[in-house]
Amino acid sequence: NNPSGVVMTRDELAAIAALAKQHDLWVIVDEVYAALTFERPHVAFAALPEMAARTVAVGSLSKSHAMTGWRCGWAIAPPELVRHMGNCSIAMVYGLPGFVMQGALEAVEATDAIAAEMRAIYLRRRELVYAALAPLPGLRCMKPEAGMFMLIDVRATGLDAEDFAWGLYREHGVSLIPASAFGACLEGHVRLCFAMKDERLEEACRRIARFVAAHRPALAAE
Repeated sequence: NNPSGVVMTRDELAAIAALAKQHDLWVIVDEVYAALTFERPHVAFAALPEMAARTVAVGSLSKSHAMTGWRCGWAIAPPELVRHMGNCSIAMVYGLPGFVMQGALEAVEATDAIAAEMRAIYLRRRELVYAALAPLPGLRCMKPEAGMFMLIDVRATGLDAEDFAWGLYREHGVSLIPASAFGACLEGHVRLCFAMKDERLEEACRRIARFVAAHRPALAAE
């Protein structure tokens, strides 16, 4: 997963591909946000020179089609690996419920229109949230290049991520998650999801602003 919402450039992907070829490595690529990139276009890793034979591309309907919880996705890989993956899948899950498969079929067949609509919605909400929170003293918002999550560095408020998230929830009923679960490099950050209606996001941002002002009055007055 990509908690920061950063989209890698073609040159960055090419460097990984060169390393994989040099050391004879497979590369597993999480491409669940491929249809939801904003300014920077998605580059398919398997399409890089000589990488199709050593790439496993993982996709899902969870993000691009708002089907989180349906647990329906796929992996594209060389045939010899797919055979083993199929055996593993049969042993582990047997098959998805029929209504999930039917819903997935409808989603895939209309994927261009659905994904384009979702992308436009998330782009608008990204701008809404960033405009509301980025100017707040004590917060440093990282504008995502894809997806529906924004990382916010809260260390300048004087609170760690856990205290910030729990305090915000208890005092104002807004739920963010500490991002340290994604690695030590994200200590002091919280993660905000903007997969909800604009009106609720606007209200959430107003509550976050009140919380920051109450806990960092010196910063709020600057």
